[in-house]
Amino acid sequence: MARPKRICMPHLTYHVYSRCIEWKDYMEKEHIKKVFIETIRRTQEKYKFELTAYVVMENHFHLVLRTVEGGESISRIMQYIKARFAERFNRMNSRIGPFWNERFRDIIVEHQESPLDYFLWLLWHIAWNPVRKGTAKSPESYPFSSINCYLREISDSKLKITLHEYYQMLGKSFRERRYYFLQAGEVFRLHVMRATPEMS
Repeated sequence: MARPKRICMPHLTYHVYSRCIEWKDYMEKEHIKKVFIETIRRTQEKYKFELTAYVVMENHFHLVLRTVEGGESISRIMQYIKARFAERFNRMNSRIGPFWNERFRDIIVEHQESPLDYFLWLLWHIAWNPVRKGTAKSPESYPFSSINCYLREISDSKLKITLHEYYQMLGKSFRERRYYFLQAGEVFRLHVMRATPEMS
């Protein structure tokens, strides 16, 4: 069966994710997660796009990227990230063979029934991953996530994060936007976290 053709256009927000081969915890060590973060940073230097959110887990990652006019396609951006990281991981571990389990998957935020609601749900969905997996006590305490960029006016993110226009729509000031964003987070926690024992 032929793979569905990706929609590659500027001005689209993509939720992209991919897993390690056989879902193994190849990225569980802190220094490996840092290598992945560094790979994204280098990609930001090489290509023109907006990084909206991310989380790096033990056996997979989530990114929220927005393509821009005159920038690279989502396929080119992801190909570079996954290939460069796999090469570096294999070299560091004297390993050969594929690192990723499958081609990356993507969901376009703007194509959802309610893009704003979906976007807010998405950011909390990926932020709660470490808590669900038992690697953090709260989303804010996990160091390999961008959630604090949306909760703190000045964050210590290792990557350049562009606050999405959907987040900007929540209010006229950071304080107002943060208030409504936290409300969305509480709705997620109450209605989704209790109903889903495992998240990916």
